[in-house]
Amino acid sequence: MDIVVRSAITFLIMFFLTRVVGKRELSTFEPFDVILLVVMGDLVAQGVMQSDYSMTGLVLATSTMALMTVAASYLSYRVRALRPLLDGEPVILVQAGGAIDGNLRRERITYEELLASARLQGIESLDGVKWAVLETSGQISFVKTDG
Repeated sequence: MDIVVRSAITFLIMFFLTRVVGKRELSTFEPFDVILLVVMGDLVAQGVMQSDYSMTGLVLATSTMALMTVAASYLSYRVRALRPLLDGEPVILVQAGGAIDGNLRRERITYEELLASARLQGIESLDGVKWAVLETSGQISFVKTDG
């Protein structure tokens, strides 16, 4: 039972940390970020399993994490009021061709990263962008102005 409780607590801590860290796509991670994720995963595993190296402990820990993930997804689906907390909310980064500096700063996205995302979607300049939205998935979607 101890492993189940530690797994549940670890899930909540990791969920909170991912909300604090912010939205970033895995593909935009620097090599250091990927290494940090691997190290963090190992630390989480050690914290959950302590010195229990049994298959039962492994099954309990992964099952608890999986069930909590499904529960969070189900709650997000069924309880509309919880969606901003569980899934996050889209953030407008560009409106009418102008970057919203406060939102860029809050999401820790540089202007250059925003321009790079636009170029990857075939947009040469933000002047022709009606909206740029940082989606809850971490991707930036662009809506061009008409004309």
